[in-house]
Amino acid sequence: MKIIILAGGTGSRLWPASKKNNPKQLKPLLGKETLLKSAVKRVKVGFKSSDIFLSINRHQLSAVKRDLKSLVPLKNYITEPVKKDTAAAIGLACLRVIKEDPEAVIATVNSDHHIKNNKEFVRVLKSAEKAVNKYPDHLVLIGLNPSYPETGYGYIKIKKEVDQVGKDKIYSVDSFKEKPDLKTSQKYLKSWQYLWNPAYFVFKAQTMLDLFAKHLPDQHKILMKIKNNPKSLNSEFSKIEPISIDYGIMEKAGKMLCLPANFDWVDVGHWRTLQEVLAKTRDNNVVKGRHVGLNSSGNLIYSYTGKLIATIGLKDLIVVETEEAILVCPKDRAQEVKQLVDKLKEEKLDKYL
Repeated sequence: MKIIILAGGTGSRLWPASKKNNPKQLKPLLGKETLLKSAVKRVKVGFKSSDIFLSINRHQLSAVKRDLKSLVPLKNYITEPVKKDTAAAIGLACLRVIKEDPEAVIATVNSDHHIKNNKEFVRVLKSAEKAVNKYPDHLVLIGLNPSYPETGYGYIKIKKEVDQVGKDKIYSVDSFKEKPDLKTSQKYLKSWQYLWNPAYFVFKAQTMLDLFAKHLPDQHKILMKIKNNPKSLNSEFSKIEPISIDYGIMEKAGKMLCLPANFDWVDVGHWRTLQEVLAKTRDNNVVKGRHVGLNSSGNLIYSYTGKLIATIGLKDLIVVETEEAILVCPKDRAQEVKQLVDKLKEEKLDKYL
């Protein structure tokens, strides 16, 4: 099986630390290693370096090379000339892999996740590969049994059990559910049918390309032009209309199966996530840099410049200071940082992005 690590995003919800040319996956947000390096090492537990591929964009190439050095062969870098969202990234990855192995099975994983049990993660991926080989015309999704009523994740609703691979049960997929409100997520938690969707997809490369032909025919035509003439990558790829793999393919595909899993997983999607992962208790401050505080608790306080940040009476806030910008927001509104980044784009404040 080929592992595609999707690492071309910009991580706008972690602005101002995460920026277009220096995104979150290239930062050591949870420890000494970058999120990307941790993701690569995680899959190297069970897969050969030659079977690990990186999907990145051209602006990130130099920084990724510096970060990973020889962890992934340079020939396994799949470099997009421009960012066109996850459908295009996965389509291009399929072209690259299928050239090497027409029967290849692919697993897509993300570069910005935090997983505690790497061995169990790898075991589940390999079990999903077995399911794909048994049902080659199906997409296999890995779903995670929710441990609390999370409102920031999408969900997979499963139907009946259809098979078992080793100790893993396989279910048919009913539908995808968008990020729910608290009341709805509490309902989901009580039902066996609803699983967190971490966007781990396992499939035959050719099966995915066939779905592009059916559901994203314009993208498929462009991908085939690139396949027939690799030198046209720059000119053709820029013509793609961006769309996520979720909206473009997954929500339209009929033949899908789901493997429920139980490994500890966190999507490092916004600043509140970091505080929750790193804090020993809810009231602990999480601090990077220099901080002195009075009666301040439950905050995430990051200084990237060496300046002292002093606080009085702050509770449950995000405070992030870089050379170019300072962000201050309530922890429970951390998801809205993406909207703030969109506003910066509207006002043409590109130097801060």
